[in-house]
Amino acid sequence: MTVAQAAAYRLDDQVGYLLRRVSQRHAAIFQAGAPDGLTPTQFAALVRLAEVGRCSQNQLGRLTAMDVATIKGVVSRLEAKGLVRLAPDPEDRRRTVITLSPEADALVPALYRAGHAITEETLAPLDARERLTLLKLLDRLT
Repeated sequence: MTVAQAAAYRLDDQVGYLLRRVSQRHAAIFQAGAPDGLTPTQFAALVRLAEVGRCSQNQLGRLTAMDVATIKGVVSRLEAKGLVRLAPDPEDRRRTVITLSPEADALVPALYRAGHAITEETLAPLDARERLTLLKLLDRLT
C-alpha cells in the first residue's frame, strides 16, 4: 500500500463503520421503544409468528434470518416469558411447532405500533424518497 492510498483511507467513509454507527443508533431507539423489554430478535420472532402462524423452530429461524443456536435461545426466552407455546407437530412428532400464546396475540398490535414508531424515528433524518432508496439499497445488500 502506498502512502497516498493509506492517506486516502478515512474511517468515516467506510461502509462497515457507518453501518455499525447506524446500527448502534437504531438499537438505542429500539431499546427505548420496544414493548415488554423485547430484544430485536424476540420482536422479529413474534412478528413473524403473527404473520405466518404456527411453524417449526427451524422454519422460524429461516424466516427471521437466525441461525439454529440463536433461534433456539430466542424461542426459549419467549416461552419463559409466556409469549409462545411449544407443542409436538401433529404431522411429525419429532418436530416441535411454535405458536403465539394468547398474551402474545394481545401484544401484536402494540408490536406493530412500536415497529412503525421505531422505524419512523430511525429514518427521521431522511425524506420520503431517501427512505425508499435506503431501504431498497439495504435489501440489495442482504
